[in-house]
Amino acid sequence: MPYTTEDGGRLNNFAVEPKMYQAEPPTAKQKRNYWIMGLAALFLILGLIVVAISVS
Repeated sequence: MPYTTEDGGRLNNFAVEPKMYQAEPPTAKQKRNYWIMGLAALFLILGLIVVAISVS
């Protein structure tokens, strides 16, 4: 664990930083899956709203 000692004798611990990497853009298949999941979520929310309105 990396640490430093200050003037007063106190120790300062520093977290180990993770390695950095560049994110890759989504592929066409991933974009299609995002659209499908978004539509499924939209229909779920709309269905819940319809049920809530019909119950009340």
